[in-house]
Amino acid sequence: MSSENERQGGGAEGAGPEQLALIRETVRKAKVPKAKPRTWRGAALAKELPVARVVVNKGVLHLDQYFDYAVPEELDAAAQPGVRVRVRFGAGARNVRDGRREGGGLIDGFLVERRAESDYSGPLAALAGVVSPERVLSADMLALARAVADRYAGSLADVLQLAIPPRNARAEAKPSPEPPPPPAEPAAGTWERYPQGPAFLRALATGEAPRAVWTALPGPHWAQEIARAVGATLASGRGALVVVPDGRSAARVDAALTELLGEGRHALLTAESGPERRYRQWLAVRRGAVRAVVGTRAAMFAPVEHLGLVVVWEDGDSSHSDDNAPFPHVREVLELRAAHDKCGFLLGSTSCTVEAAQLVQSGWAAPLVADRTVVRAAAPLVRTVGDGELARDEAARAARLPSLAWQAVRDGLKAGPVLVQVPRRGYAPRLACARCRTPARCGQCAGPLEALDERELRCTWCGTAEVDWRCAECGANRLRAQIVGARRTAEELGRAFPAVPVRTSGRDHVLDSVPGQPSLVVSTPGAEPVAEGGYAAALLLDGWAMLSRPDLRAGEEALRRWISAASLVRGQSEGGTVVVVAEPTLRPVQALVRWDPVGHAVRELAERAELGFPPVSRMAEAVGRPEAVEAFLMAAQLPPDAQVLGPVPLPVADPGRPRRPGDPPMGERWERALVRVPPGSGAALAAALKTAQAARLARGGGDPVRIRIDPPDIG
Repeated sequence: MSSENERQGGGAEGAGPEQLALIRETVRKAKVPKAKPRTWRGAALAKELPVARVVVNKGVLHLDQYFDYAVPEELDAAAQPGVRVRVRFGAGARNVRDGRREGGGLIDGFLVERRAESDYSGPLAALAGVVSPERVLSADMLALARAVADRYAGSLADVLQLAIPPRNARAEAKPSPEPPPPPAEPAAGTWERYPQGPAFLRALATGEAPRAVWTALPGPHWAQEIARAVGATLASGRGALVVVPDGRSAARVDAALTELLGEGRHALLTAESGPERRYRQWLAVRRGAVRAVVGTRAAMFAPVEHLGLVVVWEDGDSSHSDDNAPFPHVREVLELRAAHDKCGFLLGSTSCTVEAAQLVQSGWAAPLVADRTVVRAAAPLVRTVGDGELARDEAARAARLPSLAWQAVRDGLKAGPVLVQVPRRGYAPRLACARCRTPARCGQCAGPLEALDERELRCTWCGTAEVDWRCAECGANRLRAQIVGARRTAEELGRAFPAVPVRTSGRDHVLDSVPGQPSLVVSTPGAEPVAEGGYAAALLLDGWAMLSRPDLRAGEEALRRWISAASLVRGQSEGGTVVVVAEPTLRPVQALVRWDPVGHAVRELAERAELGFPPVSRMAEAVGRPEAVEAFLMAAQLPPDAQVLGPVPLPVADPGRPRRPGDPPMGERWERALVRVPPGSGAALAAALKTAQAARLARGGGDPVRIRIDPPDIG
């Protein structure tokens, strides 16, 4: 062979730089097959308890059961009840080798039990691996998750996804501190304003389990009172759990607990904490290093050891109802925990829901209220302005403020900040023709038009800017506001009181607090900031907008939002005044004037009992295509005393409109049927719906039907 041939055929060692670069690029782009997780083929099994019972992360109802897997000897020590595992699922009975099932996709799960034998007679697949030796699922948490799944006709896997946060390896690697000793029993403090308040704290401190529905007095003391209840429970050597509707409320309770008990005695579980910090706090609770928890909705499943008290604040807030299947409510979950753990229960609010009134009426919980003389001293003076008076008032035409409200604002600004509650955010959220009152619609998608400011006009569905609008009915080009938003209200008040600063608080920008100097604070419901020293006055505008909602809870919700805002105002003895613009003869308005939310809830409960509405009855909804809903209800073996209401068509979602969770797909026609049962048949209804849905999913095919027990909105 010549030297030239040697250079050409010398392989990679003799290749030139360009050829070497080409080889490297080819190797780099080559698809290297990924290594498959171990199947443990031929591996010996654990000598003791070789079967692991696993709940897999599959939320479909027809797979809501435990599955058995073989435990390889190498995983024997790590595969303990409560740990996260990886398993192969869906292999089928045909793919068996050496007496062991193989194949299937990898899926996460939780190991719930080790057993000597399996109830399944066929070959078992082996555990693919143990994700972490951290035992995150306790027997008590498993029992609670199963109870919640059965109550809401859901699957255990879906509940566990809500109950146990995602794993964070760095958080698991950090050890939790040693648990501190129990603190000293705190003094009653402002609980002495309630006749039964000190006795409630003493019962918690001595290890008892009192249950109470607490109608809190207006003012800033509710967070400190919750902290004292938690401190009394910790003094007995037990744990406590507090669930509030939002991060701002959680921050107030967090600060109160830190002030009363010091650092390191409680954990804060909110979404604002971030995944790693929140999981680290959750692990500290699971490991027993911390026995007090404050958090938002997901904290209702917090694994507190030796639970002695559960607290839910503002149970009427919609944030307490989960938007993920099976849609549990915080109040109901904490009731289950109180019954299962035989611990204390405290449902607190400045208002009172119908469900809270039912707990007292049934004897399950005792009322915890202040005397009327104390209530009248702590609550502000409430005055009303009817629609007729508002229409005749010249001042109202100038700045949407009747003379009474104008005077209240002017007097209030002499002593401090004034709160103005507006039911809608934005500038002019709904517009209509000024001549014929026809709602203004978009020329592209027929969606409603809104004004973001004084000049800009756009569609709320598709976002198209409307430059030259004309009414389709009469041809006029002038618009009027059907509902005036918070931004325009702030603008009008700024013109009326030019020397006073105006602040706004709403969904886009929520203020936590404002100073005690004179100012105007315009807020949407639920976004009201706390004023230093309390507000001198408050205006509750456009009450008709909340009372006219086509919903069973419209009056109850309006009263709750009014009382929540009015509770931030100074007491009547300090000159605090509230003016509500709503028809004075309506029941929620009268309840606000008398500051009697309990009486309003009791009357609402009596009326619903006569009509068979929740919470006296249990109700479920089935939503889907008309033929799917009909087939589902025909197949479901409902209890004999069940009553089917409907079905009725749901509004069709137009293209371009924002789709909320649970809305039908764009352009599809869906229907909703309500199923109602009397007291005592709720468990049978949930079981029947769950069985029917599981059978439907097991058969496969067909249009989906969404099931929800105790829907928050029933129209």
